[in-house]
Amino acid sequence: MGTAHTTAANGKRPYALIGAGPMGLVMARELLRYGIDFQGFEMHSGPGGLWDIENPHSTMYESAHLISSKTMTEIAEFPMAKSVATYPSHRDVGLYFKDYAHHFKLNEKYQYNAKVLKVIKLAADHWQVIWQHTETNEEFTFAAAGVLIASGTLHYPNTPKLPGNYTGEAIHAAAYRYPQSFNGQRVLIVGCGNSACDIAVDAVHHAQEVGLSVRRGYYFFPKFVFGKPIDTLGGKLKLPTRLKQWLDSLIVKALVGKPSKYGLPDPNYRIYESHPVMNSLVLHYLGHGDIQPRSAITHTSGLTVHFADGTKAEYDKIVFATGYKLHYPFIDNTLLNWQGPAPHLYLNVFNPNEPNVCMLGMIEATGLGWQGRVEQAELVALYLKAKASKAGLSPQLTAAIKGNNETFSGGINYLKLDRMAYYVNKDLYRATVAQHCRELKHRLGVA
Repeated sequence: MGTAHTTAANGKRPYALIGAGPMGLVMARELLRYGIDFQGFEMHSGPGGLWDIENPHSTMYESAHLISSKTMTEIAEFPMAKSVATYPSHRDVGLYFKDYAHHFKLNEKYQYNAKVLKVIKLAADHWQVIWQHTETNEEFTFAAAGVLIASGTLHYPNTPKLPGNYTGEAIHAAAYRYPQSFNGQRVLIVGCGNSACDIAVDAVHHAQEVGLSVRRGYYFFPKFVFGKPIDTLGGKLKLPTRLKQWLDSLIVKALVGKPSKYGLPDPNYRIYESHPVMNSLVLHYLGHGDIQPRSAITHTSGLTVHFADGTKAEYDKIVFATGYKLHYPFIDNTLLNWQGPAPHLYLNVFNPNEPNVCMLGMIEATGLGWQGRVEQAELVALYLKAKASKAGLSPQLTAAIKGNNETFSGGINYLKLDRMAYYVNKDLYRATVAQHCRELKHRLGVA
């Protein structure tokens, strides 16, 4: 086992940054901006994370596009090219982050083809990172002052157990790449999130038959309204949470109608209490009979799938578009203050029991975009800088991390689903991050 360079010129250990997807890259950018030494580790041969479909660990599929518009998603200091479509393809996004890494000279700070196997705490400010070169299989150790985890939230499939003895092919959406794989088949998509609806629409053009098995109701948003991206409308008008939910639900119903008109269950919760579906094409195909709405699966026998409403049908392939679980196998859950389906951290970042471990990008919020993640990364960089300085952390941030009792729901009663365990209200979250950044900048005397 080899040992990598582990100490900076001043004798202090650098931080270990795990992951070179969007969150890892913006974190690297902020660490460089604030002069914090670090070493990045990425399993793939280059940056981009799941947005690089050539990455064997990516869960991307060929037809994937952003579900938010580029102007509401891009990084403020690094806008996307004008030639890029309003809702960019995964290839445009992958290239965007390659350009971002090159522009800010981030590749020089990463060890690529490096799979982190284990993170071990030796002392409060002394951590051992054991990693393996994915091409040579040689193992190395790296001594770090702390660990910044940006390895993503969408790479460990949540695959439910299929009841019965189904004899067809069953895969998770993570394994899906090309719509041609559905040629001539009878296909059942299980789930109704954004990926499920994308895949169902893909299947329409290639499959012999397409079913969509849905257990609960969803809100469906069109991507364009009056020729403009829907997420760019009404942003300047700040309304109380309940009023906004009521008004937006009326607008959505007027634009696309109730899901029950298309054979799907209507949601029995308020809008924004679960992630909305940015796809009206699936409703188009449901309305034309090209996709058959199905209820929840009760059991299977051979190729026959039985549903909760008493119907049944034969399918050659089942695709589980049932989301992902948080999964950080290289570090003990106790070091992440894991509670229930997710780590319990202040701002989904700071562990009150481990000041030198930060979770990055474990956050979902309607409209947060990459800029919201940049702001998170800047707060982490300021936190590390202040913690190591004479100024120290602000009393407000210290107390907030120790208390760790804010959900940042902003008055929205999110559904008790695993994927909603790290969902936040965008406005409240960004305002809190901005306030802590101002406090730390004041203490550090930086602009």
